[in-house]
Order: sequence, then C-alpha cells, then structure tokens
Amino acid sequence: MSTTIINSQSCQTLDDWLYYIEQSHPIDKIELGLARVEAVANKGQLQHLPGKKVLIAGTNGKGTTARCIEQLLLAQGATVGVYSSPHLLRFNERLRINGQDVADNDWVAAFAYIEQLRGDIGLTYFEFTTLVSFHLLRQAKLDYCIIEVGLGGRLDATNIIQPDVSVITTIDLDHQDWLGNDRNVIGREKAGVFRADAVAVIGELDVPPSVIAYAKELNCDSRVVNKDYTYSVTANSWSWHSGDDAYTDLPLPSIPAQNIACSLVVLQQLQQLPTASLLRAELKNISLVGRMQWLQSQPAIILDVAHNPQSAQYLAQQLSQLSSQYKRIIALVGMLKDKDIEHTLLPLLPIMSQWHVATLAVPRGATSQQLAQVLTGSTAEVIQHNDVVSTFKQLRQQLQAEDLLVVLGSFVTVSAVLSDYKETK
Repeated sequence: MSTTIINSQSCQTLDDWLYYIEQSHPIDKIELGLARVEAVANKGQLQHLPGKKVLIAGTNGKGTTARCIEQLLLAQGATVGVYSSPHLLRFNERLRINGQDVADNDWVAAFAYIEQLRGDIGLTYFEFTTLVSFHLLRQAKLDYCIIEVGLGGRLDATNIIQPDVSVITTIDLDHQDWLGNDRNVIGREKAGVFRADAVAVIGELDVPPSVIAYAKELNCDSRVVNKDYTYSVTANSWSWHSGDDAYTDLPLPSIPAQNIACSLVVLQQLQQLPTASLLRAELKNISLVGRMQWLQSQPAIILDVAHNPQSAQYLAQQLSQLSSQYKRIIALVGMLKDKDIEHTLLPLLPIMSQWHVATLAVPRGATSQQLAQVLTGSTAEVIQHNDVVSTFKQLRQQLQAEDLLVVLGSFVTVSAVLSDYKETK
C-alpha cells in the first residue's frame, strides 16, 4: 500500500482507496450525523436498497443476529447482502453478497463511483464505506439486505434507509462519549432505527422505558422478548415460541440463543421462518469469527471480541460451563482506554487462573499498566506486556495440554492474534 497518495486519481487498488479515505478522515474519528451522507446518497438514490431491508442496532449481538438471519435466508434459496463493521482481517469482510466477501475489483469501482458522486462533500471513513456498500448492494439486486448499525442508531450513517424490520439486539453502556451515560438515553438513540407503523423487534431482556415509549409514539408493530416472543435454554437444548409458531428441542448453538431467538422473530415478520428440520441443521453451522471462536482444542485457544460489561458477562457464563474441563484458564487481554475496563473484566475475575495484559499500540489503546491497575483485586497473577502479538506467540509456546487460553477485550486484539495465528499455522 502506498503512503504517498494525495488524491483519488492515484488510487489503483482497494488498499489505495482505504489509505486515501483515511488520510482525509482517520478511521477512529467519529462524527455522528446524517446531513453529509444523505446529501451524497440523494445524488445516487443510494438509500433505496433492493428487496426487504433489516436494520440492526444494539450494543452487542448485531453481528451474530445478522449472520443468523443471513444463513437461514440463504438456506431457503434467497439472495442476501449483509453490511457490517468492523472487520477483523480484511476490509472485504464488511460486505457479503450471497455469503461471499465482495472482491477487491468491485470495491475499487464502487469507491471511484462514490468519490465522483460526492463532489466537494466531505465524508467520514464510515460514511464513505457505507455509501460504497449501499451502491454495491443496489447493483446486486438482492431479495434481502441486512444492515448493521455502526454506532448508536439515530445518527448513524446506515439510518438513511427505510427498513422493513428494525431491530435492537441488546442495550448496555458503551460509547458513552457519543450516546449518553445511562441505558435509557442510549436506548433512545438506538431506537432511532424504528420507523412509523413498521415492525420493531426488541431482543433486549431489560428494555429501557425510552425504547418502549418511542415505539408507541411511532405506532410500531413491536415484538418484544418475554412479552411477544419467548425462548428457554436447558442443559441440552433450547426452544422458541412466537404467536402460532414454535420450535422445540433445538440443538444448543455456538452463538447466544438470545440473538438467534431475535433472528427468528425477524424471519417470522418477513414470512421466512425455516422448517424445523432446516433450522436444526443450520444451527450446527452458524458461527461468527471472533465470537467464542475456537482456534484449536489442545491446548485450547478461544477468541472473543468481548469489550464491554454485557459481552463479558456472556463470555464469563460460557467459560464457567467449560471450567471443569481445564486445569487453568488464562486470559490475554488488550482493550481500548475509552471502554469500561473495570466492569468488563470484573465478571471474569473468578474464572481466570492467570492474566496477561498487553498494551494496544493504537491511538485509543489502553496500556498494560492501565489494565493491571483494574486487576489489583484479583487473586490470580497479573503479568504486563508491551504488545499483544508477541505475548500470544510466547503463550502459545508455554501452554500445557490442559490449559485454555482466552484472548479478549477488543476487535483490535482479536484481529492481531487471528492474523498471527493464520500466518504461523
């Protein structure tokens, strides 16, 4: 990738385009608002995506919910596009069309189109890539478009579309600098994806009043967990029920049942519920990179992007079920300093036998010292490191057969470890 690109005419590859747009607006610089993205979208009618649209907001669970909907639609013969962020290894992961990441050449052509379309309108990195993805989705003429919100909902660039079904997966404290400092305020921001007289699916188990109030204000056809649909999980199976539809004796999934239950309601509203036999078959294969992802089994290594209290609590529950199988559970943690580090790591304290905390060498990265300070109350050993990758290499050499290494804390952390693992495997 060139480091001397100063204008779009110099861009020949996807890496060139990504460097060019980051030159103008760094990827970690966030500016919420719809004025810029709407102005460009209006020029090319980019907000009018093909087929049925599902817009998914939420603190956690957006990716797994989108993947579940996608896989169950594809299994029924539909054509499906999914736009998500961030990516772990390659930018191409941000847009899947019929289960395949979009190829470099298609991205390059789409970036050139949006660059010409925008004229002198400045765009953030996320706005630019969202418009490029919407252009590609329009070209694909799909049956369904599944769109993940980047941040919040009300002012997120993805919110220029008119969804047939809007979704809130979960609501927790995260991104407080932009969304607010309590769940009621954050919930209202996420409820900005709702549309008047349209379907709103709410998977959050403890729904803030602001979300319900806004859904009523818009006269949404709301589908709320534990009110309009239910699910239950046992040691060996789980079940789901919504109106006249129900599934029982389903195999336990590798992603949260809460998100699958939410996905099934979305499919119900789209009149695309799978048969029970198809659902059981597909549940065995639904997974998402970086979410309780097993890299290897002996010695065991799991990757999870858990980076806020809610996602860490889920990870802790899963690890608790596995703890009897291992002599030691070892954590490798790298986090961003603007996250709630203390309350993210707190649920994991009783589980970890040893902590390896590493500095993330990115603008928002927390230092190993900052992470170690939060763990001063831990009875387990806490060891500080300068970077994630060298620590991972070291731990891989030291792991014993009955150990489980858990890599967590950030997409940045998991991406670095996954990349190293693939290179050295």
